[in-house]
Amino acid sequence: MIIDKLFERVAQRGVVCVGLDTDFEYIPKSFADQFENLEDVIFEFNKRIIDSTLDTVGCFKVQIAYYEAYGLKGLRAYAKTLKYLRDMDAVIIADVKRGDIAKTAEMYGKAHFEGDFESDFITVNPYMGMDTIEPFLPYLKNKEKGLFALVRTSNRGAEDIQYINSLGGSKIYGIVGNKINSLGKDYLGSSGYSSIGAVVGCTHRSEARELRKSLESTFFLIPGYGAQGGKAEDVALYLNRGNGGIVNSSRAVLLAYKGKDKGDEKFDIYSREEVIRMKKEIVEICSKLEGGLK
Repeated sequence: MIIDKLFERVAQRGVVCVGLDTDFEYIPKSFADQFENLEDVIFEFNKRIIDSTLDTVGCFKVQIAYYEAYGLKGLRAYAKTLKYLRDMDAVIIADVKRGDIAKTAEMYGKAHFEGDFESDFITVNPYMGMDTIEPFLPYLKNKEKGLFALVRTSNRGAEDIQYINSLGGSKIYGIVGNKINSLGKDYLGSSGYSSIGAVVGCTHRSEARELRKSLESTFFLIPGYGAQGGKAEDVALYLNRGNGGIVNSSRAVLLAYKGKDKGDEKFDIYSREEVIRMKKEIVEICSKLEGGLK
């Protein structure tokens, strides 16, 4: 199952997920000026980042909004980036956050699990109801695909809805998480984790251990590290012996060259250095925690 491939990649290459949230403004002008069109600029920048970090990250997450914003040229860069990642046998998360039902969701599955936009995992939003997930399930069973469902997100506004107490006293995110964990038991891999994972932001530390314990077979996609304020000490609480989750970093990796000597020329090298620094920091914290790395 695809979750076992991701689990093994984390074990072999580390817990970092590079987020290819590639805004044109992030790309050094001296590099962009080498190309005639936007499509090539974005793709070639991504390619340099991928080549520099592939052997030291668990996976890559490609946020579609950054490509949709540039219209057809941006989407062609998105498709070329995904194809290159597939050619390199990278594990790919397409961050598309789909959350519709019935035939519409079925078409989203076809769009992002097949054809030009094919990826290994996609992000989905189950807050419209669990029937938003059902149309994707045949891909998990028959096509070696996976999902990451929003459970407890990293943004400040998560408290507006996700933290509301139900009549039974449970918070909404806890109810959603338990439903995801229960559904995921039908898609367990040999790693003990399910191909239905959860997006769990690391910016809310107080309930980290409770979430990790209650969602024992759910693999976490963990945003919020770095630019959103999450620290290695927060991230480690959502992991299990240094695995069981993947920690996304986008801007910190893509913009690592800023302010560095010859940064524009060596942006990919500085991205690699940031990944290695981040990975080392998280491993060191995990090793200090009970149940951490051995």
